[in-house]
Order: sequence, then structure tokens, then C-alpha cells
Amino acid sequence: MTRPQAEDELAQPLDVAPAEAVEAPASRPALQMVSRSGLVLAALGAIAFSGKAIIVKLGYRYGTDAVTLLALRMLVAFPFFLLMGAWAARRSAPLSTGDRWRVVLLGFLGYYLASFLDFAGLAYITATLERLILYLTPTLVALIGWLAFGKRISRRQAIALLVSYAGVALAFGHDLQVGGSNILLGGALVFSSALAYALYLVGSGELVARVGAVRLTAYASSVASVLCLLQFVVLRPMQALVLPWEVYALSLVNGTLCTVLPVLAVMMAVARIGSALAAQIGMVGPVSTILLSLLLLGEPMGPWQVAGTVLVMAGVFVVSQQKAVAR
Repeated sequence: MTRPQAEDELAQPLDVAPAEAVEAPASRPALQMVSRSGLVLAALGAIAFSGKAIIVKLGYRYGTDAVTLLALRMLVAFPFFLLMGAWAARRSAPLSTGDRWRVVLLGFLGYYLASFLDFAGLAYITATLERLILYLTPTLVALIGWLAFGKRISRRQAIALLVSYAGVALAFGHDLQVGGSNILLGGALVFSSALAYALYLVGSGELVARVGAVRLTAYASSVASVLCLLQFVVLRPMQALVLPWEVYALSLVNGTLCTVLPVLAVMMAVARIGSALAAQIGMVGPVSTILLSLLLLGEPMGPWQVAGTVLVMAGVFVVSQQKAVAR
């Protein structure tokens, strides 16, 4: 797999784990059955991932903070990532020293830094706006490819980029009227999260071809888990763990149903239907976030947010469909 192909395969929104596509069975009945299961898995993964922001927002209502919530989430998910890595490494050659350091760097960027900035930003903005900003990740991958590697962006893609960012601007305008100046800080934090994950996607192109998508995801997530736990030990006293039982219940849900489950579901979906179709199905993520934020958080929803959501989804769809042309 060449670098551009790997990046195209991985250019999916934040919280969508990279996975390698494989061809479905050739027989017609099997193809139909596999396709249905792939569609269900892709939708399940997108909806489960979208619940992460809802869980974090609910956790903030009990007086906790991003450092603590992130540590609890990764504490729950860490054993599953270790098992996933051990399973993926059964028949694989050991990593070279260089690849080990690359995994550490990618784990820092894509799963630690991106997650921490995301959790921190959610303290200031709505779950819907957070999801829209994160959904810009494919556009950032395209822009990084253009700036760093000279990949040409087509006119259609350029228009789609403008449409996407216009959509976020509309949603920002709505939230600024409701939430005030802290919206800018929260938006900047979440956008930095999306940028960190985009850098992870771009940087993992060659490595995923050598290491394998499942093993890379498991190893990088394990690195992030250790960093999140160390961050808590350094920045918070142990008394910070004296929390209402609801925080631990939410963290259990966040670490399993909103982290490990969707990672596996999306990987299995991509293996059945391919990354392009899985990414299209993933567009239910922002919609499910809107519905969950209305039902569980009581967040306001106005016409500007609706219009912004439509624009972002339309723009990202076009960017995701058009492969950047190599220079």
C-alpha cells in the first residue's frame, strides 16, 4: 500500500478507528448478508462514538474535570486494547525500534492529545458543535496533504471545504448567542483536537501498511491510556477519585460502549463494506449527537445549527469522496 492510498483509507472523522478493507465473498447471497452486517456495524459504531460527548457532558454535571474523566475512560478501555494488541500480534513480526517510537508518537498525537483537547473543549461548547468540528477531520487531512505533500485539491473539493467551514461558522454563531465568549475557547480546543487527529492519520499512512490497522490502533490506544493515567497521577491528588457513583457508571459506559465497542464495530464494518461506504454511514454520527443532546442534555437547537450541520455533512461527504490527486 502506498502512502497516498493509506491516507485515503484512513481519512475518516475523529473517533473512527483506521481499518483495512478486504473484499467480501464473491457469491451473491453471502455478499448481501455481509453487506447488511457491515452497514449495521458502521451505523452502530458511528452512533456509539457520538455518545462519547454526551457522556462527558453528563460527567461534568457532577463537578469533575477533563483530566479525571479521560483517565477513568482510558482505565476502563486499557485492558481491552491490551487484549486487542495481543490478538493482533499473534502471527506478526515484532516491531522495529523505529516503528515502536512511531507508535508512541502517533499514540500521543491521535489518542492522547486529541482526546484530551476534545474533553477539555466539551466543558465550554455543546455536544453538537463539538461533533461538527471533529467532523472536519477529513478536510484537515486534505489540507495537510496539499500543504505538506503538494497534493492537488480539485475545484470541487475546494468548494466543499468552504461549505464545510461555513457550516461550522453558522453553528458557532448560534452557540455564541447562547453560551458567550467561552465558546471560542472551547471551539479552539476541539479544533486543535481534530488537527491532532488529522496529523495522526497523515503520519500513520505508511506505518499501518507495515504494522496492520488493528495492531496499530491497539498499540497507539494503549500508549494513550498510559499517558492519560500518568497525567492524572501528576496533576491530581488521589482524593480526586472520591466521586459520585454516577461518574464511575458513566466512565464505564464511556470506556466500553463509547470507546472499545465502536472501535471494533467500525473495523469490522470496514472489513465488510470498505472504508468509503463505512465513512458515508458514519455521517449518522452528527445526527445522532444532535438527537442525544436534545434528549439527554436539553441543549438548545436552532435553525442555524441545523443549517450548519447540513453544510458540514455535505462538504465533508464531497471531500471524502474525491481522492486528492498526487502532484
